Amino acid sequence: MKFVLEVTVDENASAQERAAELGRILRYWGGNLHHYALEPGDGSPLHDSGYQEVGAWRLVAD
Repeated sequence: MKFVLEVTVDENASAQERAAELGRILRYWGGNLHHYALEPGDGSPLHDSGYQEVGAWRLVAD
């Protein structure tokens, strides 16, 4: 199976701000994956620190 993560980053933010926001998203969702069965079809939208949807993760069969 394949874990797919897609995040749209703010092109107007500095590289440092983009890295910080992406790091926050990865830490948050990495810590919450234990709440999922982690089977193909599982997934969830991703939100930035302003609670705006910026992407999603999903598990798909290879």
